[in-house]
Amino acid sequence: MSGRECAKGGGRYRSRQETEQLAAEFAASGLTRREFCERHHLSRNSLARYLKRGRQHGADAQPQWVAVEVAAPSVADTGLWVVLRGGRRVEVGRGFDPATLRELVTALEGC
Repeated sequence: MSGRECAKGGGRYRSRQETEQLAAEFAASGLTRREFCERHHLSRNSLARYLKRGRQHGADAQPQWVAVEVAAPSVADTGLWVVLRGGRRVEVGRGFDPATLRELVTALEGC
């Protein structure tokens, strides 16, 4: 029997290092809990306990920092709009040509 196996009906003490190793092996294995436990002669309750313990100790560890790039806030197009007689609405965006707008409004008002 290897150091990780235990006799049926009785358990054995595993050190923190052993339980952390088992939790890491499970995370990297890609196996279901059931498959992993069968291969390692481990109860699913024990594995769940090791994983939970690992998460709790992980919370005590130094936080992992991730680089974040802050984007400049987007500027909404602060265009203009006007409602003409008859309910026609004309919208123009930034950089519009005032002379062209004047011609458009005159033409629409004449309709």
